[in-house]
Amino acid sequence: MYKGGPAVSSAPAASSGPSAASKSSSKALAILQRIGRSLMMPIAVLPAAAILLRLGQDDLLGKDGLSGLSGMGWMSPVAGVIGTAGDAIFQAMPLLFAVGVAIGFAKRADGSTALAAVVGYVVFDRVSKLLFFNAGGEMGERVTVSSADGPVITPDGPIIDWGAKNPTDVLGGILIGIVAAVLWQRYYKIKLPTWLGFFGGRRFVPIVTALAAMLLAIVFGLVWPTLGGLLNDLGEWIMGAGAVGAGVYGVINRLLLPFGLHHIVNSVVWFVFGSYEGPDGTVHGEIFRYYAGDPTAGGFLSGYFPVLMFGLPGAALAMWMCAHKSQRSAIGSIMIPAALTAFVTGITEPIEYAFIFVAPLLFGVHVVLTGISMAVLNALDAHLGFGFSAGLIDLLFNATKSNTTGLFLILGMGVLYFFVYFGIFYGLITKLNLPTPGREPIEESPSVAVNPDNTSGADTTTKADKPSGSGG
Repeated sequence: MYKGGPAVSSAPAASSGPSAASKSSSKALAILQRIGRSLMMPIAVLPAAAILLRLGQDDLLGKDGLSGLSGMGWMSPVAGVIGTAGDAIFQAMPLLFAVGVAIGFAKRADGSTALAAVVGYVVFDRVSKLLFFNAGGEMGERVTVSSADGPVITPDGPIIDWGAKNPTDVLGGILIGIVAAVLWQRYYKIKLPTWLGFFGGRRFVPIVTALAAMLLAIVFGLVWPTLGGLLNDLGEWIMGAGAVGAGVYGVINRLLLPFGLHHIVNSVVWFVFGSYEGPDGTVHGEIFRYYAGDPTAGGFLSGYFPVLMFGLPGAALAMWMCAHKSQRSAIGSIMIPAALTAFVTGITEPIEYAFIFVAPLLFGVHVVLTGISMAVLNALDAHLGFGFSAGLIDLLFNATKSNTTGLFLILGMGVLYFFVYFGIFYGLITKLNLPTPGREPIEESPSVAVNPDNTSGADTTTKADKPSGSGG
């Protein structure tokens, strides 16, 4: 009579598998989203760095620009100061990523979180450089010392250049930021024995972060020559794929937008992939290489300008025009500023989130058009970079840069994309009755819900008041 027992008890066990897997995947997605959001803080520093560095270059305030004008020679030292200020931020990006990611990733953060990240990265930077040098890698080959005749290699062999940029670049900073955030979350309330009480709580976090960073640096010192080579090979392969690589990157970037994961992909392309031997050493990443003057950089960024500056404003205009007349004024007050923001700064989320979830078909169109723009402009050898996003500000600052090419192709495709986005969005919204903002069903209020003067008992309820399934 107990035959049914095992069958009943086994049912929950069978169903717990998919449930556990679902919970595990949801937890992993949540962690990735936290990482993506935390990357926004250090990335927000880029506009300041890009603008300052760009102003200080020769064709703007330098010798070939304002300083070269008659009587404006005094501007040359000023240009040097401004350019150095911008370059200082670029050089410190690994540390800034460590601090920014630590603050952004921790569920609750304060100054001790940032201090732990700084301590962790300083330890990681020095220890990993020592191991890279001892392994006979880059740290030993590039090092010079100063003499009366200029920089020379030391006669007794190279020494460690502690000021050189860490080969792990922003990846090391991101990893240290995550470690500092996790350790802060775990130990910021820790209680130690009374005789060690001074080091308890938040004071304990930088100490344990330093130890964790040392161990992490040892691991990186052993595996980075191989791992770094693989990442570099992957970056070279993707960059070498040309139009196909750029198009795939554009599609992946937009597909990950609803999940908040696109900044993870951006960080790899912008700061890791590709290498260029600039005047100040090896530079990695599409943005860094572009500002360092790499003639091959900017091809994976130029395709954003037609989409962000022109295409999405066209989509915003279409959604405004498709709104119900009674809602058009309200929708216009949202879409017009959003379109101007996209055009000037390249910030497009207010427009994209207006249709991503309510009209997935439009999002699919947006993804495909982004990939096409990236692929076409890369194939046409158009190069134009940005410091933050593909808006008018970045376009104006970088239009005259020496390694900017195909500017009129980019602008021409932008104008075309404005009409393409407007036409496709307007046509799909009206033909398929897509529920974009301002097209929600309007509930008509009855003129008389209940007529107190009605003595006949007749139903005076208007048609709009009756339940849709009442049949009456």
